[in-house]
Amino acid sequence: MNKTIRCIAIDDEPIALSIIREYCGQYGNIELECYTSPLKGIDRIVTWKPDILFLDIEMNSHNGIQIAKELPQETAIIFTTAYSQYAIDGFNVDAVDFLHKPIFYPRFCHALEKAVRWIGNKETDLQTCGTLTLKVEHKNVVVYLKDILYIEAMDNYVKVYRKDLPTVLSQITMKEMETMLPENGFIRVHRSYIVALNAICKFSNRRIFLYPTDKEIPVGRKYTESFKNLYNIFKSKKQ
Repeated sequence: MNKTIRCIAIDDEPIALSIIREYCGQYGNIELECYTSPLKGIDRIVTWKPDILFLDIEMNSHNGIQIAKELPQETAIIFTTAYSQYAIDGFNVDAVDFLHKPIFYPRFCHALEKAVRWIGNKETDLQTCGTLTLKVEHKNVVVYLKDILYIEAMDNYVKVYRKDLPTVLSQITMKEMETMLPENGFIRVHRSYIVALNAICKFSNRRIFLYPTDKEIPVGRKYTESFKNLYNIFKSKKQ
Protein backbone atom coordinates (compact mmCIF):
# COMPACT_ATOMS: atom_id res chain seq x y z
CA MET A 1 0.00 0.00 0.00
CA ASN A 2 1.97 2.98 -1.33
CA LYS A 3 -0.53 5.67 -0.47
CA THR A 4 -0.66 7.37 2.93
CA ILE A 5 -2.54 5.20 5.41
CA ARG A 6 -5.42 7.10 7.00
CA CYS A 7 -6.08 6.04 10.58
CA ILE A 8 -8.38 7.02 13.42
CA ALA A 9 -7.82 6.03 17.05
CA ILE A 10 -10.67 6.12 19.58
CA ASP A 11 -9.86 5.65 23.25
CA ASP A 12 -11.08 7.50 26.33
CA GLU A 13 -7.57 7.29 27.82
CA PRO A 14 -5.31 10.08 26.47
CA ILE A 15 -2.17 8.12 27.41
CA ALA A 16 -3.25 5.21 25.22
CA LEU A 17 -3.80 7.61 22.30
CA SER A 18 -0.38 9.18 22.80
CA ILE A 19 1.24 5.75 22.50
CA ILE A 20 -0.59 5.02 19.25
CA ARG A 21 0.38 8.47 17.96
CA GLU A 22 4.04 7.80 18.81
CA TYR A 23 4.01 4.38 17.13
CA CYS A 24 2.33 5.74 13.99
CA GLY A 25 5.00 8.42 13.80
CA GLN A 26 7.74 5.80 14.03
CA TYR A 27 6.10 3.63 11.39
CA GLY A 28 5.72 6.52 8.93
CA ASN A 29 3.40 7.21 6.01
CA ILE A 30 0.41 7.42 8.35
CA GLU A 31 -2.12 10.22 8.76
CA LEU A 32 -3.65 9.81 12.21
CA GLU A 33 -6.54 11.47 14.02
CA CYS A 34 -7.22 10.70 17.70
CA TYR A 35 -10.47 11.01 19.65
CA THR A 36 -11.25 10.55 23.33
CA SER A 37 -14.95 11.04 22.51
CA PRO A 38 -16.39 7.95 20.77
CA LEU A 39 -19.25 9.98 19.27
CA LYS A 40 -16.90 12.50 17.66
CA GLY A 41 -14.71 9.69 16.41
CA ILE A 42 -17.67 7.87 14.86
CA ASP A 43 -18.84 11.05 13.12
CA ARG A 44 -15.36 11.51 11.67
CA ILE A 45 -15.24 7.90 10.46
CA VAL A 46 -18.42 8.44 8.45
CA THR A 47 -17.09 11.56 6.71
CA TRP A 48 -13.38 10.75 6.39
CA LYS A 49 -13.55 6.97 5.79
CA PRO A 50 -10.18 5.98 7.30
CA ASP A 51 -8.36 2.88 6.15
CA ILE A 52 -7.72 1.65 9.69
CA LEU A 53 -9.43 2.22 13.03
CA PHE A 54 -7.73 1.61 16.38
CA LEU A 55 -10.67 1.12 18.72
CA ASP A 56 -10.71 0.63 22.49
CA ILE A 57 -13.39 -1.80 23.67
CA GLU A 58 -14.11 -0.84 27.28
CA MET A 59 -14.81 2.90 27.41
CA ASN A 60 -16.82 4.79 30.00
CA SER A 61 -19.67 5.76 27.69
CA HIS A 62 -19.47 3.22 24.85
CA ASN A 63 -18.53 -0.36 24.09
CA GLY A 64 -16.18 -0.79 21.15
CA ILE A 65 -17.79 -4.04 20.02
CA GLN A 66 -21.14 -2.29 19.58
CA ILE A 67 -19.49 0.59 17.75
CA ALA A 68 -17.75 -1.84 15.36
CA LYS A 69 -21.08 -3.37 14.33
CA GLU A 70 -22.20 -0.01 12.91
CA LEU A 71 -19.03 0.86 11.00
CA PRO A 72 -18.47 0.77 7.21
CA GLN A 73 -17.39 -2.67 6.00
CA GLU A 74 -14.31 -1.28 4.26
CA THR A 75 -12.70 -0.04 7.49
CA ALA A 76 -10.05 -2.35 8.97
CA ILE A 77 -10.59 -2.54 12.73
CA ILE A 78 -7.81 -3.15 15.23
CA PHE A 79 -9.14 -3.44 18.76
CA THR A 80 -7.05 -2.14 21.67
CA THR A 81 -7.96 -3.13 25.21
CA ALA A 82 -6.59 -4.20 28.57
CA TYR A 83 -9.20 -6.94 28.86
CA SER A 84 -8.24 -10.11 27.01
CA GLN A 85 -11.67 -11.71 27.51
CA TYR A 86 -13.02 -9.52 24.70
CA ALA A 87 -10.78 -11.08 22.05
CA ILE A 88 -13.36 -13.58 20.80
CA ASP A 89 -16.07 -10.90 20.62
CA GLY A 90 -13.65 -8.74 18.67
CA PHE A 91 -13.00 -11.33 16.00
CA ASN A 92 -16.72 -12.08 15.77
CA VAL A 93 -17.22 -8.61 14.29
CA ASP A 94 -14.46 -9.24 11.72
CA ALA A 95 -11.71 -7.31 13.49
CA VAL A 96 -8.38 -7.57 11.70
CA ASP A 97 -6.40 -7.86 14.93
CA PHE A 98 -6.54 -7.46 18.70
CA LEU A 99 -3.88 -5.55 20.64
CA HIS A 100 -3.67 -6.22 24.37
CA LYS A 101 -2.52 -3.27 26.50
CA PRO A 102 0.21 -2.39 27.23
CA ILE A 103 0.96 -2.33 23.51
CA PHE A 104 4.55 -2.79 22.37
CA TYR A 105 5.88 -1.42 19.10
CA PRO A 106 6.76 -4.72 17.33
CA ARG A 107 3.29 -6.11 18.02
CA PHE A 108 1.76 -2.81 16.86
CA CYS A 109 3.68 -3.06 13.56
CA HIS A 110 2.51 -6.63 13.08
CA ALA A 111 -1.14 -5.58 13.51
CA LEU A 112 -0.73 -2.58 11.21
CA GLU A 113 0.87 -4.65 8.44
CA LYS A 114 -1.87 -7.25 8.82
CA ALA A 115 -4.48 -4.49 8.36
CA VAL A 116 -2.69 -3.18 5.26
CA ARG A 117 -2.76 -6.67 3.72
CA TRP A 118 -6.46 -6.95 4.61
CA ILE A 119 -7.19 -3.67 2.83
CA GLY A 120 -5.24 -4.81 -0.23
CA ASN A 121 -7.13 -8.09 -0.34
CA LYS A 122 -10.48 -6.29 -0.08
CA GLU A 123 -9.56 -4.06 -3.03
CA THR A 124 -8.40 -7.06 -5.06
CA ASP A 125 -11.57 -8.99 -4.27
CA LEU A 126 -13.70 -6.11 -5.50
CA GLN A 127 -11.76 -5.94 -8.79
CA THR A 128 -11.49 -9.67 -9.49
CA CYS A 129 -14.69 -11.07 -8.01
CA GLY A 130 -16.85 -8.07 -8.87
CA THR A 131 -18.89 -7.98 -5.69
CA LEU A 132 -19.73 -5.58 -2.91
CA THR A 133 -21.28 -6.22 0.47
CA LEU A 134 -24.21 -4.12 1.66
CA LYS A 135 -25.82 -4.12 5.06
CA VAL A 136 -29.55 -4.81 4.82
CA GLU A 137 -31.24 -4.46 8.20
CA HIS A 138 -29.21 -6.82 10.44
CA LYS A 139 -27.50 -8.91 7.80
CA ASN A 140 -24.95 -8.51 5.01
CA VAL A 141 -25.98 -9.05 1.39
CA VAL A 142 -23.44 -9.73 -1.37
CA VAL A 143 -24.28 -7.96 -4.64
CA TYR A 144 -22.57 -8.86 -7.92
CA LEU A 145 -21.58 -5.76 -9.86
CA LYS A 146 -22.58 -7.37 -13.16
CA ASP A 147 -26.19 -7.58 -11.93
CA ILE A 148 -26.56 -3.87 -11.12
CA LEU A 149 -28.56 -1.72 -13.55
CA TYR A 150 -28.73 1.48 -11.54
CA ILE A 151 -28.77 2.84 -8.00
CA GLU A 152 -31.25 5.34 -6.64
CA ALA A 153 -30.93 7.55 -3.54
CA MET A 154 -33.80 7.41 -1.05
CA ASP A 155 -33.14 9.76 1.88
CA ASN A 156 -30.44 8.00 3.96
CA TYR A 157 -30.78 4.80 1.95
CA VAL A 158 -29.86 3.61 -1.52
CA LYS A 159 -31.92 1.23 -3.61
CA VAL A 160 -29.95 -1.06 -5.90
CA TYR A 161 -31.85 -2.22 -8.98
CA ARG A 162 -30.64 -5.51 -10.44
CA LYS A 163 -31.43 -7.35 -13.66
CA ASP A 164 -33.98 -10.13 -13.02
CA LEU A 165 -33.30 -9.96 -9.27
CA PRO A 166 -34.97 -8.27 -6.28
CA THR A 167 -33.89 -4.75 -5.39
CA VAL A 168 -31.60 -4.23 -2.39
CA LEU A 169 -32.30 -1.41 0.09
CA SER A 170 -29.32 -0.46 2.25
CA GLN A 171 -28.79 2.33 4.79
CA ILE A 172 -25.83 4.04 3.15
CA THR A 173 -25.36 7.41 1.44
CA MET A 174 -24.84 7.84 -2.29
CA LYS A 175 -21.41 9.30 -1.61
CA GLU A 176 -20.41 6.19 0.31
CA MET A 177 -21.87 4.00 -2.41
CA GLU A 178 -19.93 5.89 -5.05
CA THR A 179 -16.61 5.14 -3.32
CA MET A 180 -17.43 1.41 -3.24
CA LEU A 181 -17.99 1.13 -7.00
CA PRO A 182 -15.23 0.82 -9.64
CA GLU A 183 -14.97 4.03 -11.65
CA ASN A 184 -14.65 2.18 -14.96
CA GLY A 185 -18.01 0.47 -14.57
CA PHE A 186 -20.37 3.07 -13.11
CA ILE A 187 -21.08 6.76 -13.49
CA ARG A 188 -23.04 9.18 -11.35
CA VAL A 189 -25.31 11.28 -13.55
CA HIS A 190 -27.63 12.83 -10.97
CA ARG A 191 -27.66 13.49 -7.23
CA SER A 192 -30.14 10.62 -6.99
CA TYR A 193 -28.77 8.20 -9.59
CA ILE A 194 -25.72 6.10 -10.39
CA VAL A 195 -25.92 3.96 -13.53
CA ALA A 196 -23.96 0.95 -14.78
CA LEU A 197 -22.28 1.73 -18.09
CA ASN A 198 -23.08 -1.72 -19.43
CA ALA A 199 -26.79 -1.10 -18.83
CA ILE A 200 -26.95 1.98 -21.08
CA CYS A 201 -28.70 1.32 -24.40
CA LYS A 202 -29.13 4.93 -25.61
CA PHE A 203 -29.13 8.52 -24.42
CA SER A 204 -30.25 11.96 -25.48
CA ASN A 205 -29.32 15.47 -24.36
CA ARG A 206 -30.62 15.19 -20.78
CA ARG A 207 -31.72 11.57 -20.50
CA ILE A 208 -30.16 8.12 -20.31
CA PHE A 209 -32.09 4.97 -21.16
CA LEU A 210 -31.30 1.58 -19.69
CA TYR A 211 -32.13 -1.88 -20.96
CA PRO A 212 -33.88 -4.25 -20.66
CA THR A 213 -36.78 -2.03 -19.49
CA ASP A 214 -35.87 1.21 -21.30
CA LYS A 215 -35.81 2.86 -17.86
CA GLU A 216 -35.29 6.63 -18.21
CA ILE A 217 -32.69 8.28 -15.95
CA PRO A 218 -32.30 12.10 -15.81
CA VAL A 219 -28.88 13.78 -16.07
CA GLY A 220 -28.44 16.49 -13.42
CA ARG A 221 -26.93 19.87 -14.20
CA LYS A 222 -24.16 19.27 -11.66
CA TYR A 223 -23.09 16.20 -13.63
CA THR A 224 -23.09 17.70 -17.12
CA GLU A 225 -19.31 17.36 -17.34
CA SER A 226 -19.63 13.64 -16.75
CA PHE A 227 -22.37 13.57 -19.35
CA LYS A 228 -20.13 15.27 -21.92
CA ASN A 229 -17.63 12.45 -21.54
CA LEU A 230 -20.30 9.74 -21.47
CA TYR A 231 -20.34 9.10 -25.21
CA ASN A 232 -16.63 8.25 -25.34
CA ILE A 233 -16.88 6.14 -22.20
CA PHE A 234 -19.96 4.36 -23.48
CA LYS A 235 -18.39 3.79 -26.89
CA SER A 236 -15.20 2.32 -25.40
CA LYS A 237 -17.22 -0.04 -23.18
CA LYS A 238 -19.09 -1.40 -26.22
CA GLN A 239 -15.94 -2.06 -28.28
